[in-house]
Amino acid sequence: MAWVAGIGLTLATLLGAPLFVILSLITVLGFLADGQDAAILFTEFVKIAEQPMFIAIPLFTFAGYLMAEARTSVRLIDLTKALVGWLPGGVAIVALLSCAFFTVFTGVSGVTVIALGGLLLPALLREGYTERFALGLLTTGGSRGLLFPPSLPIIIYGVIAQVDIGKLFIAGVVPGVLDLAAALLLCLFLGGRGPTERVPFRLDEAVRAIKAAAWELPVPFIIFGGIYGGFLTAAEAAVTMALYVFIVEVFIYKDLHWRRDVPRVIRESMVLVGGILIIIGAALGLTNLLVDREVPDHLFQAIEPFITNKFTFLLALNVFLLVVAALLDVFSAILVVLPLILPLAANYGVDPVHLGIVFLMNLEIGYSLPPMGLNLFVASFRFNQPIMALYRATLPFLLATLLVLALVTYVPSISLWLLGIVQP
Repeated sequence: MAWVAGIGLTLATLLGAPLFVILSLITVLGFLADGQDAAILFTEFVKIAEQPMFIAIPLFTFAGYLMAEARTSVRLIDLTKALVGWLPGGVAIVALLSCAFFTVFTGVSGVTVIALGGLLLPALLREGYTERFALGLLTTGGSRGLLFPPSLPIIIYGVIAQVDIGKLFIAGVVPGVLDLAAALLLCLFLGGRGPTERVPFRLDEAVRAIKAAAWELPVPFIIFGGIYGGFLTAAEAAVTMALYVFIVEVFIYKDLHWRRDVPRVIRESMVLVGGILIIIGAALGLTNLLVDREVPDHLFQAIEPFITNKFTFLLALNVFLLVVAALLDVFSAILVVLPLILPLAANYGVDPVHLGIVFLMNLEIGYSLPPMGLNLFVASFRFNQPIMALYRATLPFLLATLLVLALVTYVPSISLWLLGIVQP
């Protein structure tokens, strides 16, 4: 029977069965082979429904979709252009910050490339940036912001790893800022060398742009201030943000109609959430199976002779995760790979919060990493460019982020010092 099950599983994979089907099949077959009740899998779905923190996922997703459907992107671009357009590489900085901000609230980098690419690519080309630079900036910029709240990947990592989500949000601040700073320096350097024109600073334009975005500007402060100040949990911040964004976009800006547009946004955002929750349930079932079979322990025993300390483990982990991230989307990578990595990291003394930041930074890079990075294909379709041209265009930005990744990986205090955690 085992070989029949193996053939069926292989066929399902080759025929393109959804990830949750593959994970569920592996789990059910594994429990049956061990003589256990396959219904154990479904207890994981009950556990998910009972976790109070899970309310954050649909609410943050709904709020992000509302902002994506409204004219938030236009107001955001106008604001950043008015404030920093006078700097060398000012328009490039506008594009970078806009992409990062947008990804923070949508949680899906491909959406950022599609939503902002049509606005930002012509703007960058008009200002004299080369097409290669503009394509590299927008393709990699779509994954910036994954370390800032209310990042959906951080929430999912926290659920799978059983780590406090608030601590993960705090730990991601400094690495996220460093990542943005490296890209900003690249924009300043290349912008200062090229024939680009700066946008003169005009106080009246800045005031107009601030007034136009006045109702949306408080959103990050509500999230950051509430969570970092200890006033709101992740779930409470999600409720607050969803309600605030709904009122602003529907009743103040009136970009969306409450009866015509909002039901559609709810439906589209909850399709994403439903898919994620199903995959999480299947992945947690698989985790239980792996733990029951002591797979992590066997894996540790296999690699222990070759990886003798924490820093060697982190080096091997980065290489492995970059390969995984270039082949799988961020959610699949978290759900499939993390259950195996967590026990190994614990054996080598890696703090789970620090591991989370390293894990997510690798996945951020993987979005734009050849040969299979998701953003490469999204950008190729959106900008009508050959994939090889995007490989070359993204290289400088990938190298900048890789340098930050190395720093964050081998200096754990960068992630942990705001939490007061000291790790050698």
